[in-house]
Amino acid sequence: MRTFIGGCFLALSLAMAGCASSPQIPPLTVGDVDLERYQGTWYELARLPMFFQRKCVQSQADYRLRNDGRIAVTNSCLTLGGERQVATGEAWPQVPGETDKLWVRFDNWFSELFPTLTRGEYWILYLDEDYQTAVVGHPDREYLWLLSRTPEVSPETQARLLAVAHDRGYDVSELIWRAELPK
Repeated sequence: MRTFIGGCFLALSLAMAGCASSPQIPPLTVGDVDLERYQGTWYELARLPMFFQRKCVQSQADYRLRNDGRIAVTNSCLTLGGERQVATGEAWPQVPGETDKLWVRFDNWFSELFPTLTRGEYWILYLDEDYQTAVVGHPDREYLWLLSRTPEVSPETQARLLAVAHDRGYDVSELIWRAELPK
């Protein structure tokens, strides 16, 4: 009997420890996204700090549907010194038929060797009905982008995007905003 009680206590303790260290509930996404309408140019209004964009002050992403159903991705940015950096890759649904959670992989030698290790999660958390503004993030809330079809938005639109990001559990106090380049 003691062994049974001790075993139950151990199992309960492990279960509770597992619950205590389990990850947060993933953020809500938008549901169905019309990828044909989503394609085109999106300007980054703000982002959480990211190593690959550490020198970027103005970034944009261009998405184009390919014939195979995947999305061609071209990310580009300007540095404070005016240098243009470009990365190309592809995106595709994590689950066939579900278009709000995508895998993204960029072209480089490492992704050629280890394609499953180099893909990132791109979750569409908010998209206005006109496909003019979006909030995109990573489910662990480590990465976040506020996007628009234009490089600038009204204060009301900016406030709405910030509220969505905050409501989804992202730390908006760390956002890096699009900067003006010196003339």
